[in-house]
Amino acid sequence: MEQGRNIILCGFMGCGKTTVGKRVAARTGRRFVDMDEFITQQAGMSVSEIFARLGEADFRRREREACRELAGERDCVIATGGGALTFPENVEALAGSGPIVLLDVAPEVLLLRLAGDKTRPLLAGPDREEKFWSLYRTRLPLYRRAASVQVSIGRGVSPAAAAERVLTALKEAGREESAKNPMEPRQNSSQKTVDKRG
Repeated sequence: MEQGRNIILCGFMGCGKTTVGKRVAARTGRRFVDMDEFITQQAGMSVSEIFARLGEADFRRREREACRELAGERDCVIATGGGALTFPENVEALAGSGPIVLLDVAPEVLLLRLAGDKTRPLLAGPDREEKFWSLYRTRLPLYRRAASVQVSIGRGVSPAAAAERVLTALKEAGREESAKNPMEPRQNSSQKTVDKRG
């Protein structure tokens, strides 16, 4: 992938964007940026505190600003927040700076990873599993629409192996794109999926 371009990771909470993203950054010599951490550093409070004290609308405003700012950076691997790319304006901002990669992890695996995690404000309170499924069913189609590359990651796949799958998918997508007629408009069918549920 050409230098200067960002790599943007998206996916449901718990899919491994931060863990895998750090490894992709190390392998490609890019700077890693966790969007939620970027927001909390600027706000001086955690995501949970922003939700509790200022409300979700304020957090989404900060998220939009972060997307615009990070889209202007170069050579970054950006791990987006779970809700960031469910908004078209954020997708549009980030897609111009590099490919968006969906880390597609089975919901049953996500539930196991999120069990006992109290840092997710949208899953707080009773009926945690019901909230999970409602969010998952709403968000997954939006992630798939936003992403130009999809990488399926099954149970037991290590973060290092997941990072290699991301890099392989990006290389394959790049070869397909370069082989096209440059005058030919991009089609949705060019979306690349690597299905290795291992």
